[in-house]
Amino acid sequence: MSALEPGSFFSELTSAERDDLESRGRIRDFDRGETLFTEGEQSSWVAVLLKGRVKAFSYREHGGEALLAVRGPGALLGEVAAIDGLPRSATVAALEPAQLLAVTAEEFMAFLQVHGRVSILIMRMLCQRWRDADRKRVEFGMFDATGRVAQRLVELAERFGVPYERRGQDPGSGQSVRITLNLSQEELAGWVGASREAVSKALRTLRRHGWIETGRRRVIVHDLQALRRHAK
Repeated sequence: MSALEPGSFFSELTSAERDDLESRGRIRDFDRGETLFTEGEQSSWVAVLLKGRVKAFSYREHGGEALLAVRGPGALLGEVAAIDGLPRSATVAALEPAQLLAVTAEEFMAFLQVHGRVSILIMRMLCQRWRDADRKRVEFGMFDATGRVAQRLVELAERFGVPYERRGQDPGSGQSVRITLNLSQEELAGWVGASREAVSKALRTLRRHGWIETGRRRVIVHDLQALRRHAK
């Protein structure tokens, strides 16, 4: 199992709760780009992500994807459709090779009936997601594409960043961070609600300031504090 994201669903379970949930499911593996759930389908199972990262998205009416969230190890997936019995609200696909614990909706609900504390954890998790969704809606009205790109890069650096040593970097300029999640410009555009051209222009602006460095599916943040300031 990969290191669980701090605060993720699986990381908050006790050993006994984890053992019980694992006994009710089975391990499944997915390749990069493979679909786990499809928007509009009827729910039959939920999943706990053990390795890899996935994206949740909806298809736009006029084409393209609206990226809703990126989930890492420890995340609970598909629980809303299992709980309310309605069709899935988003498509989930693997951004990299992924492994997960798949549990039928019936077994998951039986698990929650036995472990009432876990139901409270899920309520808190859903409230956090709703607050995050509200915050992003406010961002769309307050910031231009460059500001929204800066916000998402800050989030990615904080969640998926590792230290990066840049040759000749001023020791007083702070530690550079390489974002290990490989999002395409199209995926980033879907996340910030802008066109690919607008995102490309925003990245050029941030590069020109010297705050980031980009390559093919690669982003290195050289000045995280500057990005944070620009994203406020």
